[in-house]
Amino acid sequence: MLLFGRRLKELRKSNKMTQKELGDAINVTKVSICCYEKGTRVPSLETLIDISNLFKVDLNYLIGNDTYVVSENNQSYGIKMSNEEIALIKELRKHIDIYLKLIDDPQRMLELIDKKIR
Repeated sequence: MLLFGRRLKELRKSNKMTQKELGDAINVTKVSICCYEKGTRVPSLETLIDISNLFKVDLNYLIGNDTYVVSENNQSYGIKMSNEEIALIKELRKHIDIYLKLIDDPQRMLELIDKKIR
């Protein structure tokens, strides 16, 4: 559930909802929504299903499982990754702080890495 909090926050904001409005919509408190987004609390399966239904997203996407097929402009497409790219992502996920920083601001993090290795 590494990406759940991030995806929940993105979905909430893209739907122009406050934490309280989201909480009211799925019958949990604003504090619970805040904790879910920060990653300090994990919702029940029932709550996950409610969130999934509310935002009309797949549960796998919501909990951070990547889906191969993505829809853009009503045209389905997939992405292929090399074994080396997959290994890199798996290794990054072992270092959660670095992984989350890369997701937050990939360009800045890559600039810092590039500076460091020069």
